[in-house]
Amino acid sequence: MRIAVCIKQVPDTEARLRLRKDGRWVDEEDLPFVINESDEYALEEALTLAEKTGGEVVVLSLGPARVKEALRKALALGAQRAVHLQDEAFEGGDAPATARALHAALSRESFDLVLTGSQSDDNGYGATASVLAGLLGWPHAWLVMGVELEEGGASLKVVREMESGMNEIVRIATPAVIEVQAGINHPRYASLKGIMQAKRKPQEVLTAADLGLDPAVVGAAGSRLEVVSVAFPSTGAGAQMIEGDAATAARVLVEKLRNEARVL
Repeated sequence: MRIAVCIKQVPDTEARLRLRKDGRWVDEEDLPFVINESDEYALEEALTLAEKTGGEVVVLSLGPARVKEALRKALALGAQRAVHLQDEAFEGGDAPATARALHAALSRESFDLVLTGSQSDDNGYGATASVLAGLLGWPHAWLVMGVELEEGGASLKVVREMESGMNEIVRIATPAVIEVQAGINHPRYASLKGIMQAKRKPQEVLTAADLGLDPAVVGAAGSRLEVVSVAFPSTGAGAQMIEGDAATAARVLVEKLRNEARVL
């Protein structure tokens, strides 16, 4: 089984963030970056499936030169090859624009399965893999908490996390796109041997021209969504304590929700 894993490098959620002067994104100078959390779980799931089937894991990521660090870590964990989509034309893309670039890269070879995280920790769109599945014409599942191979890999039994503590079990024919939820497994740590081997594993760099893509359909130029500004959450005015018995408190609360918060 040949499995592709799409990962994203995002700002470390533990880091102290500063806004850029233009107010449209965070200042990335001296900002530590890590592999997106749910993407780490997707990679672990891919490595486990490949070990069961004697398959190959190829990891892909889109972004500037710093993304090489994330790809190197994925190789150290056990992926066999890495593909880096590095081009200024790819920068600033929304979910459809990014999916077009990934689709072009994935279409260069044959895969049985594409795994991604459920959403990114920075933008949180949760849409890129769904658009990618549409471009590939493959079935897909989101918020996956369990994957089991069936019929020699011809299909998958997938457990999806639903609302109210419920799960949904579906059967999906391969090839397919699976969007993995954090917590599905226990991601491994890179061994010293894996770190050393990663230095010798191939990392291919692809531009829009290499993929035959018009720069107008990827990155910021190919996006319908534009980030106008970002801001830190405003500080609240504090809590209001409502006195009285349950009936009185409930009546006052409803009035405040209707007249002050205007959410009813």
